[in-house]
Amino acid sequence: MAGSLVRYRVMAFVVGFFLFPVVGGWLMTLLTGPDSVWQDVGEWTAAISPVHGVLYMILLVVTALLSREAGWSVGFTITTMLLATIPVVSFVAERRATRHTRELMAAE
Repeated sequence: MAGSLVRYRVMAFVVGFFLFPVVGGWLMTLLTGPDSVWQDVGEWTAAISPVHGVLYMILLVVTALLSREAGWSVGFTITTMLLATIPVVSFVAERRATRHTRELMAAE
C-alpha cells in the first residue's frame, strides 16, 4: 500500500500545481481586453489545459486504485476525487487522504 500512496501523492501534487496556470490563464482571458499582454498569457496557458486533463484522469485512476487497496469508503473516495478539482483545496485533500491512509496502514 505504501507504493500506491506514494504514486497518489506525486500525482496529486503534480495535478494540483498544473491547476494554477490553467485557472489563472482562464481568468486572464476573461478579465482582460483582447489587446492586453495578459490575454496572450491566458492563451498560452490554454496549451496546458489538455495536459492537465490527462494528468487528472491518471490521478483519478491512481486514487481509485489506492482507495481499493486501502479500503476507503465510497464517500471518502468520491470526496477526495472531487476536492482535487479545486485550486489549493486539492493540497488539503491530498494531506487528508494521506493521513487517513496512514491511519489505516497503522491499524493493520
